Amino acid sequence: MKRMLWDTLKVFVIFTACTFLFYFGLRIMHAEYKEFHRYDPPEGPAVKVYDDGNDFMDRFNLFFRLGE
Repeated sequence: MKRMLWDTLKVFVIFTACTFLFYFGLRIMHAEYKEFHRYDPPEGPAVKVYDDGNDFMDRFNLFFRLGE
């Protein structure tokens, strides 16, 4: 009985330690990526992807061809 209680306590301690390690690791990653600004304007030789020059019929035709 004493051996089973000791093994149960070891598993509980290891599980608790791993849970805390995982939790604080996620908090550190969140703090790191919170400061990362994804929507800053691009720097350097960036190329604009979206073109507003299409008229309504071109967009309508594209909509039916691609099925979107």
